[in-house]
Amino acid sequence: MPPHILLTIDVEDWFQVENFKPWIDHSTWGSQQLRVEQNVHTLLDLFDSVNLENSTGHQSIRATFFVLGWIAERLPHLVKTIHERGHEVASHGYHHHLCSNLSDEALRKDLTDSKTLLEDLIGEQITGYRAPSFAIDDRILDVVKQCGYRYDSSYNSFDRHERYGRIDLSGKQNIGVACKLSETFYELPVSNFKVGNQILPWGGGGYFRLIPLFLMKAGVRSILSRDKAFLFYTHPWEFDPEQPRVINASGYKKFRHYVNLKNTYSKLRSFIDAFKHCQLITLRDYLIEHALTLENGEWNKTI
Repeated sequence: MPPHILLTIDVEDWFQVENFKPWIDHSTWGSQQLRVEQNVHTLLDLFDSVNLENSTGHQSIRATFFVLGWIAERLPHLVKTIHERGHEVASHGYHHHLCSNLSDEALRKDLTDSKTLLEDLIGEQITGYRAPSFAIDDRILDVVKQCGYRYDSSYNSFDRHERYGRIDLSGKQNIGVACKLSETFYELPVSNFKVGNQILPWGGGGYFRLIPLFLMKAGVRSILSRDKAFLFYTHPWEFDPEQPRVINASGYKKFRHYVNLKNTYSKLRSFIDAFKHCQLITLRDYLIEHALTLENGEWNKTI
């Protein structure tokens, strides 16, 4: 069985990122230029253009799109297009608020409103969730589970980022790269590279844009040899070098957001070409494939 590359996309627009919140208030979002649709289509077309060749035969890329409810409300046809083109639609919450800043009640509303909207649009159950900025902890995970999700993919083990959350996975059962938190709930962490006791951010985003491609590929090969899977994340705005500039933002925040945008498309295309011998499937299908082995089909019956 070939290893897995798990591509995930956080569907949000350029003005919704956490780095720009001090300069772009949520109340102004409705007046900002929406560019997410064209950028999602860029990704969909890229995925359709690659034919995978591995031991399971010719296959297509299938990715997981974590869609923000605010976007889905305004672009319902985009959500349907993602689904119709064979990809998984999952939830990125509704308003892109940091979960760590929300009460249980407010978080539950954000999670259920997003889930309900997306399910109404595609006519299928939404099973996956990713928290904005990977701001997750054990309390938040409990609420995610209570809201009917079957997996979370919000844990990033790189501990030097000011917003990334921490969860306790000690003593939990690993199933591939997934961690079984309960009989019906799993965590799928972003993949990172470990050197001794140090965790290096390797899973995507700005780190993918910064790390030279030859080094990125070498790290991924090492991760695949260990885990048989690599979980990658990106955002549609990372493929849009012509997006509006937030002039008033600090130099550091602008660097983090804009660095190497012009190269992201070609870099991801080269990355996929280097690993097209792998299976590129959705998180949901990865869990079904692995949980079936462990649980005698129970996941498939209840998901």
